[in-house]
Amino acid sequence: MFTGLIQTIGTVRSVENRGKDLRLEIETGLDLNNVSIGASIACSGVCLTVTLKEKNSFWTDVSGETLRKTIIKDWAVGTKVNIEPSLHLGDEIGGHFVFGHVDGVAQIMDIKEEGESHVVRMKVPEELSKYIAPKGSVSLDGISLTVNDVENDTFSVNIIPHTWENTTLGLKNTGDALNIEIDMLARYVARMLNKEAA
Repeated sequence: MFTGLIQTIGTVRSVENRGKDLRLEIETGLDLNNVSIGASIACSGVCLTVTLKEKNSFWTDVSGETLRKTIIKDWAVGTKVNIEPSLHLGDEIGGHFVFGHVDGVAQIMDIKEEGESHVVRMKVPEELSKYIAPKGSVSLDGISLTVNDVENDTFSVNIIPHTWENTTLGLKNTGDALNIEIDMLARYVARMLNKEAA
């Protein structure tokens, strides 16, 4: 489990094809002394397992199912990745509960400067749009964000300067794809409402 508060940006150092799966090496400034083999790290919102580590990098295996649902299939050597280690008992929760189970891929439709912040409008798969509501939470590439407004299958988020500068969002352009995880609370509320309507 994660909070959606990114701790550092990593860089893909190597990509190894293993049939339908991938093996990635990710370079990071994260203190890996506190990360055990088998531990979970969110890589741009995807919960991945550390299988090997050195001082400044770790390796992880990515299944075919994860490749189908996320943007990892497009990663190459040099790709920048948002990094967040999993929560430990007693850690402060400053974002919202993020599980690292990506629901799909969203696309940037527009980026506008608004004062010192940026407003980013995203398009989501139609089947996910019902879970997104104004002032609700969403995770984009692992970043905990608050939804500004929603219109059909698009929504916008406001990105403050700190987030823009300390995550990969500042590197994105119109047309780029991001991993999206809808808020778990929204998922369960929708499920309950569907049961009541049945």
